[in-house]
Amino acid sequence: MTESVDTLYEQGLERYKAGESPESLIPVFQDICDRAPKMFSAWTSLAWLYLLADKPKSALKAAQKSTRLEPNDPQGRINLALAMLSTEQTGVRPHIEIAEKMMSLDSEIQAEIVYNLKEASERRPDWNAVKKVRNWLSV
Repeated sequence: MTESVDTLYEQGLERYKAGESPESLIPVFQDICDRAPKMFSAWTSLAWLYLLADKPKSALKAAQKSTRLEPNDPQGRINLALAMLSTEQTGVRPHIEIAEKMMSLDSEIQAEIVYNLKEASERRPDWNAVKKVRNWLSV
């Protein structure tokens, strides 16, 4: 019996939360994206994993797909901004402003973004793009 993409996605998130490495989870989330190409949350997660694995070009493609599918997802915008900074792209500020606006409207979203950025700083302490984004967002 094949598992639904939603089940696979939830299992992948649990594995991530349990501390599994981004490198080992990238194929899992890539498979989910292949099976459900319009599932923005899977693309957002894949972009995040690529960012943590220091693969900014792959992260940029996944983040662009994520934000095309769901333009108002703040984590997708943060991922896109991080990927753009990491690949020395211009035009980052509008993505930060959209995320900032969404964070100001919902304290749960804000808490999730703050948590993710702090975790990113712990996983990759020398990641300058995260330092910039945290500074811009004052988190």
